[in-house]
Amino acid sequence: MAILLKTVQVVLALSILIVIHEFGHFSWAKLFHIRVDKFFLFFDVGGFRLLSTKHGWFSKLFPSLKHKETEYGIGWLPLGGYCKINGMIDESMDTEVMKQDPKPWEFRTKPAWKRLLVMFGGVLNNFLFAIFVFILIMWIWGDNFVSNKDNRIYVNDLAYDMGFRTGDRILSFDDYVPQDFDMLQADLARRQAHEVKVLRGKDTVTVYVDQKMMPQVLNTPGMFNIAVPFVVDTIPPQSPNYGAGFKRGDRIVSVDTTSFEFLQDARPLIAAHAGGSVDAGVVRDGDTLSIPMAVDSSGSALIYARIPGVEIRSYNLIQAVPAGLKLAGRQMNGYLQDLKMVATPSTGAYKSVGSFIAIGQVFPSTWDWYRFLYLLALLSTMLGVMNLIPIPALDGGHIVFTLYEMLTGRKPGLKFLEAAQVLGMFFLLLLMFLAFGNDFRRLF
Repeated sequence: MAILLKTVQVVLALSILIVIHEFGHFSWAKLFHIRVDKFFLFFDVGGFRLLSTKHGWFSKLFPSLKHKETEYGIGWLPLGGYCKINGMIDESMDTEVMKQDPKPWEFRTKPAWKRLLVMFGGVLNNFLFAIFVFILIMWIWGDNFVSNKDNRIYVNDLAYDMGFRTGDRILSFDDYVPQDFDMLQADLARRQAHEVKVLRGKDTVTVYVDQKMMPQVLNTPGMFNIAVPFVVDTIPPQSPNYGAGFKRGDRIVSVDTTSFEFLQDARPLIAAHAGGSVDAGVVRDGDTLSIPMAVDSSGSALIYARIPGVEIRSYNLIQAVPAGLKLAGRQMNGYLQDLKMVATPSTGAYKSVGSFIAIGQVFPSTWDWYRFLYLLALLSTMLGVMNLIPIPALDGGHIVFTLYEMLTGRKPGLKFLEAAQVLGMFFLLLLMFLAFGNDFRRLF
């Protein structure tokens, strides 16, 4: 059931974003009276379609749509979608029209600035949609994040080998002061930091980062978990310790006379008493108490600890606008840095490139409107940025060719555009194989 729900979320999210992107091209083309032959969600490779306004069962149900200028439909290959604009070299590679005399309704007969807007329309729609959704999120849910200001890290083996220690508080990556604790590992990788200042006890220590370890940083999750003091927040009714004497704000500092500082250290000590009980040392209002702690058969005490440093910012509709714009800008900048790393083989970032399988894994296994909308906006930002890459098969390639024409007054030839399109599609095919290959490698 969880896999089915994740699949539904991925298909729904990508379908929404594809339609929004292609509608950007479609709307500008229509505004400039350019004929749009087809508008398809997914690809109708080989002429096979799940739905079409000009063919099959749908055209029989709605015969009036059959005579419309544009064919609307859904293809069978869910790897994207397209808007086929008359008189343009695109992924359909339909060059027959280009061999005929130019017509006034064709893309190629319009001024360069109009063609530029048609090409940029998809990216513009993705960015505007992402901004709209981020503003909506800020207005409804606000901004919740774990602050890095006073929190300390709990390290894994990789972080330890790099010189970090559990209990360190990260002050800066080179000259950058991180704000969001959950983004520490991403900030370290994206900024290719060489020096990390940490507060260790009362001393400020510099950790020098070996750049050869960056590929491991990118592919080893959980470098910096939050070091959580075992301060009682809530005890649910189903807990064996419900009503056992623990109070909110109690700090549990020992189990069976073994002291510890963080919740992560307490877990194996508690689990060793599965199905029984153990004396817990508790600090309350400056006094140290001993309270019996029951442990269930799975080795859990079911006492929820307080997560330190959680900041919650609420916004009204007016305030949500700049907050949403700022969030969209951060996400766009972060994805640009990610692409820069992918294009730098020495970082090993290309190993983290994923396909629809990887996208599916980030969606929750239960329906959550906040998570769905946040991921939808994030993917819209990523789709917009990715399409600006100057590869001929992407919008960015067409934009570069059009800008070249506007600057030089020379229009690229038909043969050049055809060859560039083929080359771009071949490059995208290689990227697709890389993405699916990485996903299968991670799965198996």
